[in-house]
Amino acid sequence: MFTRSRKLFSLLIVLSMVFGLVFGSVTSIYADENSITITIVHTNDTHSRVESGVGFAKVAAKIKELKEENSNVLVVDAGDTLHGQPFATISKGESIIKIMNAVGYDVMTPGNHDFNYGQERLLELAKYAEFPIISANVIKQDGNTLLEPYVIKEVGGLKIGIFGLSTPETAYKTNPKNVEGLTFENPVEVAKKMVEELKAKDVDAIIALVHLGIDKETKDTSYLVRDNVEGIDLIIDGHSHSTLDTIDNEGKDIIIVSTGEYNNNLGMVNLTFVDGELKDVEPSVFSSEDAVELEADPEVSAIIGEVNEKNKEITSVVVGKTDVVLDGVREHVRAGETNLSNLITDAMLAVSGADMAITNGGGIRASIDVGDITMEEIITVLPFGNYVVVKEYTGAQILAALEHGTANYPEPAGAFAQVAGVTFVLDLNEEAGKRVKDVKIGDEPLDLDKTYKVATNDFMAVGGDDYTMLKEGNLVVELPALDEVLIEYVKGLESIPAEARPRMTVIEKVEAEEPVVEAAAETYIVNPGDVLWRIAEKFGLTWEKLAEFNGLKNPHLLFPGQKILVPVN
Repeated sequence: MFTRSRKLFSLLIVLSMVFGLVFGSVTSIYADENSITITIVHTNDTHSRVESGVGFAKVAAKIKELKEENSNVLVVDAGDTLHGQPFATISKGESIIKIMNAVGYDVMTPGNHDFNYGQERLLELAKYAEFPIISANVIKQDGNTLLEPYVIKEVGGLKIGIFGLSTPETAYKTNPKNVEGLTFENPVEVAKKMVEELKAKDVDAIIALVHLGIDKETKDTSYLVRDNVEGIDLIIDGHSHSTLDTIDNEGKDIIIVSTGEYNNNLGMVNLTFVDGELKDVEPSVFSSEDAVELEADPEVSAIIGEVNEKNKEITSVVVGKTDVVLDGVREHVRAGETNLSNLITDAMLAVSGADMAITNGGGIRASIDVGDITMEEIITVLPFGNYVVVKEYTGAQILAALEHGTANYPEPAGAFAQVAGVTFVLDLNEEAGKRVKDVKIGDEPLDLDKTYKVATNDFMAVGGDDYTMLKEGNLVVELPALDEVLIEYVKGLESIPAEARPRMTVIEKVEAEEPVVEAAAETYIVNPGDVLWRIAEKFGLTWEKLAEFNGLKNPHLLFPGQKILVPVN
């Protein structure tokens, strides 16, 4: 019996060795299938900066490099991509879609600025795209979604469900006319429905591709979705231009990732599955510094070159000259006045003949460098195609607009009121909504009952940036596009004013002073021969403490009759 068992055991060893030799590669493949890594490459808020930062040509090269190492790669975008620079606006976004097709994007969700050409144009671009543009919470009047709500991608034998969400702020952070008839439903409630629906389709992981952001001024944030929706494995975010190191992911089960802005970074997230179950989510960043040595993808480079060459006929025309930098830095124009914001509102006032002009700081998107001012620079500063309108408002409506436009000050906000023809005081000692004082139109105090002519942009005139009070009022006239108005104004100037000329005077907040509590003390009269250390010893103190308490510059010099204060505990 023992002999037969030993022979059988020997036979099993031989068979196992043979199977190992013949099927070794199959075993290896099986092991790989049981442990699979899928890399999600993501971008957001590029605002059509195709060559800045990493740049789309190097994004394409990096993606090819990643796919050579691991074919399980998905490429996604979290919005605000199709608009922002002349490169995109001249073709109304088509040039960007062409690049994204060449890069090999798998899916995109639209941000508020992707609606800037209007919802019909967005649908046209979606048809041109070789990838789905998705959003689950943008609802038409018939109750259907404007775009597909989600997509399921099969990668490495796994099903990855990706649903999109667009910020409800789109209702007023694009021209409201662009989204007429659309409703942006609550992201949390929609996300719950999406998770339920995707789970029913047996997906292995669920990704929320959202354009919500984490800004304090934003109501519907990605934090809100993360903290109130179960079943999401990863949130890829846009809108607030946040970077991975500014997002609070500590101790949270769901990781939020975002790459900042303007192609400065390329985001990557490795999803590791073991036996089909997601075990690890590891985000990383490929920065513009990392991309320095990377060779750009020739196909994407060629597309960018062709578009630039075609656009030059329009954008290279010189319209003026400046001896100073005209400041359009995002943080500056959203939290204060600059020489460039003054220039723009002065141009609006001049062309309109209105009593005052008001525009939103968030509509100013770039600075202008010293030297020739070209069409391209003007379009870059004012890329939204807004035009100037003049409407009639009461003094009370103007006051409400100024209060709204300064409500977040000193924190930056896109709605920040840049003005001309009006001056006012902002008193930070008062609560928001009651801080604007001493308003003057020209040299006259604001009359709340009087009607004034106000030049603004068409975006704000229909309630954009939540200027709901500006939706009212009679339309007086519609004027040319804001960029055209600025061009003509600059042409007529002999020189550009170098410094900002404030229209808003700020009264800084006075912090309440802490009440001074005087320490209890008793008085000791110095006797002849007294020294400080002996006096201190009598009261159980150190001479250093006594010297400090009395402010003695020379503790060794005492005079008979001198009063020494002794602290009483």
